[in-house]
Amino acid sequence: MIRVLVVDDSALVRKLFGSVLAEEPDLEVRFARNGVEALAQLDDYRPHVITLDVQMPEMDGLECLDRIMLQRPCPVVMVSTLTAQGAEATLNALQLGAVDFVAKPSGAVSLRIDEFAPTLTSKIRAAAVARVPASRRLRERVQFRTGNRPLPRPRRTTTEGPGPPAQRAEGDGIVLVGTSTGGPPALEALLVPLPATFPWPIVVAQHMPAGFTGPLANRLDGICALQVVEAATPLPLEAGKVYIGRGDADLVLSKRASGMVVMAMPQKPDYPWHPSTDRLVRSAMALMPASQLVGVLMTGMGNDGAAAMTELRASGGATIAEAEETAVVWGMPGELARAGGASYVLPLHRIAQRLQSLVPAHAAGT
Repeated sequence: MIRVLVVDDSALVRKLFGSVLAEEPDLEVRFARNGVEALAQLDDYRPHVITLDVQMPEMDGLECLDRIMLQRPCPVVMVSTLTAQGAEATLNALQLGAVDFVAKPSGAVSLRIDEFAPTLTSKIRAAAVARVPASRRLRERVQFRTGNRPLPRPRRTTTEGPGPPAQRAEGDGIVLVGTSTGGPPALEALLVPLPATFPWPIVVAQHMPAGFTGPLANRLDGICALQVVEAATPLPLEAGKVYIGRGDADLVLSKRASGMVVMAMPQKPDYPWHPSTDRLVRSAMALMPASQLVGVLMTGMGNDGAAAMTELRASGGATIAEAEETAVVWGMPGELARAGGASYVLPLHRIAQRLQSLVPAHAAGT
C-alpha cells in the first residue's frame, strides 16, 4: 500500500484528489491544509509520496519542500498552476529535490478531474519507486545519524554495452537527448559542463507541458555556456546551441533548402509521451547516417526512446543510458540498457565527459 499525503490549501482540490486516489486499491491517502500541517504528519504517517501545492498560505510549497528534505526526505510531486510564476516555482522545487510535478487542471477543476486522474495516479506510483535526489544537507544528515561514519559507496552500474565500443564520430552530427521524470536537474548536469565550442547541436525531448519548457530553456540558458532555446517554431540547427522541444507537441528534424531545421509538430497517437524521444530519434535517422548521431537517454518513467535508440545503435550510432545509481526513475534508460541498445551505461556526472569523447573536437564546416 502506497501512503500518500495530499497537501493543498484548497478544500475542493483536497476533495477531488481524495476521490481520485480512493478509487485506487494500492493507494492510501491523508490530507494537510498547509505546509505546517504536512510537516507535523511526516514522522507519524510516514508517507511514501507527498503531493505538494506550490502556492499556499502560512508556509508555501517551496519552504515546506525544503523542510521535508531535511526532516524526512521522501518523493514529492509538486502541484503547480499553468502560469509563468507556477512554472518558475516548479523548476525551483525540482532543484530542491522534488522528483516530479503535475499541472493543476485549468478552469473548473471538477469538470476535468476524469482527464486529470490518470496523470495524477501514474505520477504518484512512479514517485513511490523513485530515487530521491541526494543533496549536500541530506548527506550531512545521514552522516550525523550514523555517527559521522563514512557513507557506503553507491552500487555501480557503469558498463559499456555488449559488442564493440562506439567509435568517435567524424564531421557534422547531432546529439539527441530524451528525458522525463527528474529531467530538469539531469539536463543541468549534462549541459553545464559542455563548453561553448561544443561542435554539434543538441536536441532535447523533455516530457513537460507547454507552459514549462520555455522557462526551462531560459533557466538553462542562464547557466550554460551553450545557448539554450525552446523550439516552438522551426529553427535552423546550429553548433553551440541546445534546442528544448516545446511541451505538449512532438519534436522532429526536417531538411530544407537552407539546411537542417528542428521543429515542433502535432502529437502523433502512435507515441504516448510528448515530446516523443522515439519520434525525434527516428526523424533524425531518416535524414542522417546513424554514425553521425549520438543518443542520450536519461531519467524518466516509461520506455520512450528505448526502441529508437536501440535501432540507432544497431545501425552504427552511439548511445548513452544513465545508470540506475543516479537516475531518479530508471525507466527509460533502464529499458534501453536491458534491450542491449546502450553503447554506454554511465552515472549522470560522467555523461558529459563521454559525450565530448564521442563528438569530434572540430566539426566540418565550423
